[in-house]
Amino acid sequence: MKIKFLLPALLAFLLITSCITGQGEKAQKEEQVATPEVDIEAEKEQVKQVMKSYKDAIQNLTTEGTLELFTKEATVFESGGSEGTFANYLEHHLEPELHHFNSFTFSDYNIDVVVEMPYAFTTETYIYTIDIKENKEKGIAPRIIKKKGVATTDLKKTDGKWKITKTHSSSRNIRKPSH
Repeated sequence: MKIKFLLPALLAFLLITSCITGQGEKAQKEEQVATPEVDIEAEKEQVKQVMKSYKDAIQNLTTEGTLELFTKEATVFESGGSEGTFANYLEHHLEPELHHFNSFTFSDYNIDVVVEMPYAFTTETYIYTIDIKENKEKGIAPRIIKKKGVATTDLKKTDGKWKITKTHSSSRNIRKPSH
């Protein structure tokens, strides 16, 4: 008599778990179909190219083409301060500053890129050297500034292109080795 009640209960249990498992497998398959395969190494190279384009522009003392590397809302933080959007930083800080330089070069440059689609995160370390022009009218003597710098940048891939959404850089004097 117990078997009469046990058998229908067991069949009902098996039917329910089978349906639940089937739904889970179906959802898993749909998720796999919806997520296209991404070549992370290729994405990292694309991100590095965006960062190189920005670095090259600065080394060439130009801002030409840099606005396209950033989203409209991109924000810039530099040496403990907020510069606002990249467009604001470009107009009020970067572009006017570059006119006062004979050269701006990066050395000992390293970049680390992490891609978590559709975002990427970079950390750059470098030494930068700025050769400042003399400006007798403003009492500025020519001089060389050499500092160790670090920058972190967030990017987002939109419409097939990586664009910078936020960047933060800081620098310090290069420490002299103690003997």
